[in-house]
Amino acid sequence: MAKKSGQNQGSVSKRKDGSYMVQLTAGGKRITKYFKTKREANTWRIETLQKIQRGLFYAGPKLTLSEYFDEWLVAREGSIKPKTLFQYRQIINKHINPVLGKIKINELQPAEIQALYNQKVESGTGIRTVGLIHSVLHCALNHALRLGIIYRNPSDAVYKPKAPKREMNILDESQVRALLIAARGKRHEALYKVAITTGMRKGELIGLKWGDLDWDTHQLNVQRQVQRVPGEGLKYSQPKTAAGRRMIYLGSDTLQSLKEHLQRQWFEREFMGNRWQDHDLIFPSSIGTPLSQSNLDRDFKKLLREAELPNIRFHDLRHTAASLMLKQGVSIKVVQERLGHSNAAMTLNVYSHVMPGMQEEVAEKMDEITALIDISEMLVEMENRNGLQ
Repeated sequence: MAKKSGQNQGSVSKRKDGSYMVQLTAGGKRITKYFKTKREANTWRIETLQKIQRGLFYAGPKLTLSEYFDEWLVAREGSIKPKTLFQYRQIINKHINPVLGKIKINELQPAEIQALYNQKVESGTGIRTVGLIHSVLHCALNHALRLGIIYRNPSDAVYKPKAPKREMNILDESQVRALLIAARGKRHEALYKVAITTGMRKGELIGLKWGDLDWDTHQLNVQRQVQRVPGEGLKYSQPKTAAGRRMIYLGSDTLQSLKEHLQRQWFEREFMGNRWQDHDLIFPSSIGTPLSQSNLDRDFKKLLREAELPNIRFHDLRHTAASLMLKQGVSIKVVQERLGHSNAAMTLNVYSHVMPGMQEEVAEKMDEITALIDISEMLVEMENRNGLQ
């Protein structure tokens, strides 16, 4: 029996084959759609009703891709970070709308999308950017599919260029020591120490507050990051993934480094007086506000030159931390949790280059365990011992 959801709200009913049927009326026309689960059916019903209220249902056949993007971006505002939303707008306005924006969304063809990608590659646009174009377009069209504006996602049928993996540069143990020696007594000494011992992302380090640190348990609570949003400045946001919200245990030496850093910060606060803006940040700017990532990058490059080390990115300190942990035999699960990866498979995929050396060590250990002892030699040795007795 159909379950009505209210006047003009449509109905959901279970069919004999176990599937669910949704029926609703729009513009005097009866619409019927089938789903495997009741949850999917209700989700489609609610989203379609919302679309009808905004006029999208009636506009569907006439809606251009550009007009749909406007609606989609509004819908995404509450579910993604401001910086990500800004990047979506950039990709759409710079790369997609100039070529595909005037095409009606329900008439968009895979060949037109493929032509866009090919054109971008031929004009010298980076493979990584073309990949972003595809991601944004595919995500937006998937939402249109769920709303019933289109009945297939045309971007499913195209080939997108795969971006080559970015080269990973890491420091070895002696180079890490050289970096930390060069950082001694400098303002960001503790920041580099924490970066290398934890593998935290740059934005996460800048977003740390003293309230996140439990001095007694040595635990650091990672629960935010700082990002620069064009036109809005530095903004706090949640970590990159759900797994990014994590507790990291700090060693005694790292904790001591932070204690010394806190003492220096108190002197800095007193010196700045009324100019100091207290945000409770562990690694703030010289006046207490969130530290600029570009300023930190410049400081890092200068430190590398002083230590006569390779010109790596700050993010490579994260890779360095992970590689050193794995080489020390730390469990891949622990490394994953420390880095804030969603799962261990991601960690293995990113740091598989560290494994060859570890494989050799494991191979030797397994040989020792499984090596067979020559019984004949044991018998001879036993007879010799008995003869001596």
